[in-house]
Amino acid sequence: MAMAAVTLSQVAHAAGVSQATASRVLNGSTRVPGEDVAERVRSTAERLGYVANAQAQALARSSTRLLGLVVQDIADPYFSSIARGVQAASRELQRQVLLASSERDLTLQLESVLALIAHRADAIIMAGSLWDEESVGNLRHALSGYADNGGRVATIGQPIGVGRTVEPANSDGAAELADALVDAGHSRFAIICGPAEMRTSKDRVRGFTASLTRHGFRPEAIVSADFSRDGGFDAAGRLIEETNLPGSGGAPLCVFAASDVMAIGAIAGWRARGIGVPRDVAVAGFDDIPTLRDHTPHLTSVELPLEWMGRQAARLALSGSESGAANDVIGEAAVRLRESTSLAVNSGRHGRRE
Repeated sequence: MAMAAVTLSQVAHAAGVSQATASRVLNGSTRVPGEDVAERVRSTAERLGYVANAQAQALARSSTRLLGLVVQDIADPYFSSIARGVQAASRELQRQVLLASSERDLTLQLESVLALIAHRADAIIMAGSLWDEESVGNLRHALSGYADNGGRVATIGQPIGVGRTVEPANSDGAAELADALVDAGHSRFAIICGPAEMRTSKDRVRGFTASLTRHGFRPEAIVSADFSRDGGFDAAGRLIEETNLPGSGGAPLCVFAASDVMAIGAIAGWRARGIGVPRDVAVAGFDDIPTLRDHTPHLTSVELPLEWMGRQAARLALSGSESGAANDVIGEAAVRLRESTSLAVNSGRHGRRE
C-alpha cells in the first residue's frame, strides 16, 4: 500500500500554527510571520517529509518558476547544445526547464506551446526555423495571447513578431565560408540544403551563393533533402548523378551542406559508394556541433555560439533587463577550416586553421 502524502494541515498542527500561516511560509508568499515561527514551520515540514504543492506555490507568488523550451529535435546536437545553455541560465535565475521536442511536426510544435501555456510557464522559448507562414501565424496568435497575459517569449532563429529573438548569423557565416573556400583555391561547388520553405537553410544557401556570385562562380547543383543525417546521406547519392563526382582529374567538387548533421550523412553516403573525403570530394558544414571533435575527417564548418545563444534567450525571456532593447541579438559566426576541405586548410587568410 502506498504511503499517504503529508498534508499542509498536518504540518500546521505539528508546528502549532494555523494552516494559513504554514501556507505563507512554505508556498513562497511575501507575507510571512516572524523568523522564529517560519523556522519552526520549515523544520517541522522537513521532519515530516512534506512536499509543497507546486500549484499552491505558484498561486502564492504569482509565478510557477517554470521556463518552457520547444526545440525541433533534441537528438540533433545543434538543439541539445542550445538546451544546455538554456538550462544553465535558468538555474542561475532559479527556474526549472520544461523541454518539448516537436520532431519538426508543426502540429506537435503548436500543441507543445499550448501545453506550456496551460501549465502557466513564466516564459517560453522557441528554438529553430518555422516552416511556412501558416505555422508562424498559428504560433504568433497563441503566443501573443500568452504575452498579453504576462507571459514572456523569446525565439532562437526566426523572429515571429512576439518577444525578443536571438538570431544566428546564418547568411553572413555562409558567405564568409564561401569566401574562405574560394580563397583557398576551390572553384567547383555544389550545395546540399534543407526543404525550400525552411528559413535556416534558405538563409545559409542565400549567403553562400551570393558570395560565390561575387567571385564569379555558381553552384553546379543544389540538392534539397530532409534537414538531417539521413537527408544528407540520400543527397550524396543524388549529387553523384547530377555532377561529375568523383570526377577524373581537374578541380575537385566542393560541397557545402547547410548543417553539420547533413554533411556527416553525406560523407557516410559517399563512403558507402567508395568515394573518399577529401580525396575525391571536399565537404563543409555549418554549426560546428560538439560531436565533430570525434568525426573523421575533421569537418570544415561555421561555428555558432550555440550554448551562448541558449543562455541569451533564457536571460531575455526571464530577466526583463533587456526587454526594451530595440534590436534582436545576433550571434557571431566564425569559419573553421579543417581536413574535409583539404585545399582550405592551407589558407590562412580566412578563418582559423585547425
